[in-house]
Amino acid sequence: MQLTTQETDIAMKLQDFDIDMEKLLKDWNAPGFGVGIVEKDKLIFARGYGYRDYEEKLPFTSKTLFPIASNTKLFTAIAAGMLVESGKLTWDKPIRDAVPTIRFYNNDLNNTVTLRDMLTHRTGITRHDSIWYKQDSLTRKDIFDRLQYMKPEVSLREAYIYNNNMYAVVGYIIELLSGKTWEEFVRERIFKPLSMHNTIYSTAEMLKQSDYGVPFTEKRESNEIYKIPYYKELSAIAPAGAIISNIEEISHWLVALMNDGNYIGKQVLPPNILKATIEPGMALPNVLGETRGWWELLNPVYGMGRETASYRGHLLTYHGGDIDGFHSQMSFLTQNKLGVIVFTIGDHCSLLANTITYNIYERLLGLTQTPWSDHWLNLILKSKQAGKEARSKAGTDRVSNTTSSHSLTDYVGEYTHPIYGTLKIEMKNDNLLFNFGRIQLPLTHFHYDRFDTPDSELDGKWSVNFLTNPQGEVNKVVMSIDEAEATFTRQAAILDPQLLTQLAGTYKTPTEWKLQVVLKEDNFLYLVSPGEPESKLIPYKNLTFQTQRFSDHRFEFVMENGRVKALNRSEPSGSYVFIRMI
Repeated sequence: MQLTTQETDIAMKLQDFDIDMEKLLKDWNAPGFGVGIVEKDKLIFARGYGYRDYEEKLPFTSKTLFPIASNTKLFTAIAAGMLVESGKLTWDKPIRDAVPTIRFYNNDLNNTVTLRDMLTHRTGITRHDSIWYKQDSLTRKDIFDRLQYMKPEVSLREAYIYNNNMYAVVGYIIELLSGKTWEEFVRERIFKPLSMHNTIYSTAEMLKQSDYGVPFTEKRESNEIYKIPYYKELSAIAPAGAIISNIEEISHWLVALMNDGNYIGKQVLPPNILKATIEPGMALPNVLGETRGWWELLNPVYGMGRETASYRGHLLTYHGGDIDGFHSQMSFLTQNKLGVIVFTIGDHCSLLANTITYNIYERLLGLTQTPWSDHWLNLILKSKQAGKEARSKAGTDRVSNTTSSHSLTDYVGEYTHPIYGTLKIEMKNDNLLFNFGRIQLPLTHFHYDRFDTPDSELDGKWSVNFLTNPQGEVNKVVMSIDEAEATFTRQAAILDPQLLTQLAGTYKTPTEWKLQVVLKEDNFLYLVSPGEPESKLIPYKNLTFQTQRFSDHRFEFVMENGRVKALNRSEPSGSYVFIRMI
C-alpha cells in the first residue's frame, strides 16, 4: 500500500524510534508497553515493546487487551452528555432537579451541585477511594447513598479535588434515567458504533481471551520484577475506570474524538458534547513548572473526563489511567489531528506513559527532545531511596513498656463507618487480625491501645487505635484513611424484632412519671416522654442499649421468666429503676 506524503514524513520522523523505546525498556526496567499513533482518521503506527506477560515472555501487541483505568472517565462524561442532548440531564443546573433522590452532605450542596461539577472534580469533596478499593460487595447505589456522609474539604468550585466516586455516581444516574446499566448504555451508544467489539469491562472477561496484559511491577526494596494480583473489584466504580481495550480498538475512539465525533463517515458522538467536555472547567496549578522548572506543559485545565494544556505551544488534550500494574495515557493535539496511545505495565513505570507520549509529539512536531526520561527517572530513584530510609525509621515514636488496656478478645468485633463500611477485628492463632474488605493482615501491639499491621508491599501499613467508652468498654477504632482520620464505631447488636416488640411498652419512674418505649418502622426502640425530645436506643450488648446523645447513659431491660419486668437507667450520677406497667 502506498503511503501518503504525510505518512512518509511521519515514518521518517520515527526512524530511530524503536531504538529509543528499547533503551527506555532497559532504563526503566519495564516489563513491557504498547504504543499507538493516530493521524487524522486512522491508526498509522501500533507496536509493542517488551512483554505483555513478563514471566512467560509473551509479546506485547496492538491487540493486547489492557485495563485503561481512568481513561474510562471520558466515556462516562460523553454518555452523560447524550442524556443532556436528550433533555434528561443538564450540565449546569442542580443535578437534584433531574435526580431528586440524590443527597449530598448539606442542603447547600443539594441545591447547587451540577453534573459539570461532578465530572470536573470541583465538588470540594475528597477522594475517599477506600470506599471501593479492595472492598467486596459494593454497588454503585451504595456509593450514591453514601454521598450524604462525605463532608466537603473546601467550598464548591473552590479547588480541583480528583474524585472517582463522582463518576461512579454519574454512572448510576445514567442507569436511573436511561433504564440501562452504564455498561449497556456505553456498549450500545459508543462501543458498537465505533466497532469496539472486543472492548470489555472486567478482568474475568479479559482472561477468557488469548492476548491480554499481565500485571508485574518492581519490588520497592530492589529492582526485581514480580507478578502482582489483578485488581478485580471494579464493578461499583466501573464508570470511573473499568474499560479494557487494546490499541487497535481504542484508536477508533481517538479517531472519533479527533474528528468531531465522526468515524468512517458516520456521526457517532455528538459534536456539542465533545465541545462541552473539552471546555475549561477547573484550572490546575503549574506544578511541574513551579516546583521543577519544567514549563513544557503549561496552564492545564480540567474539562469533563479530560484535561487540556499547552504543550510547547500546541494545544493538547489528554488523560491518564492507573490501576494496579497498568498505566495508560491517551491524548491528541487538537490543531494537528495527531493522537498518541501508550499502555505501560508496572507501577514503577507509570510516568513512562507520559515520557513516551511527549517523545512522540516532539518528534512529529520537529521539536528538540526534552530529556523527560532523565527527569523522571532521577526523581523515581530518589523517591525509592527515600522510601527505604523512611521505612527503616518506622516506629521510632513507640512508647516502650506499655500494655493494652484490655485482653485481646475485648477488641474483637465489627466496627462501622457511614462512608467506609465495616472493619472487622478478628482473632486468628491467638492474635488480632485486621480485616478490611480484601485486606487481611495481622495486628500486633504497638503501645497503649494502638495496634499496627506489618508494612505490606501490596496492602500498605495500617495503624489502628482503640477507644473506650465511659464504662471502660472498647467501642471505637480510629485510623488514618485516605485524606483524614476516620472513626469506626462498634456495630450495634441486631436483635430479633419479636424481642423488640416485647420490650416496647409503658414504664413508670420512681416519681411515678410514665414514659413509653416505642418500636418504630426503622426497627429501633425510642424513649418517648411528654415534653422531652424522643431518644433513639442503640442496641449495645444483650439487653443493654445506649442513646445517641450520651455515651455514659445506659438502659438495660430486665427480664424474668421470659417477661420484661423493668428498665434500668444508669449514668455517672447513679442508677434508676423504671417498672414495667402491665
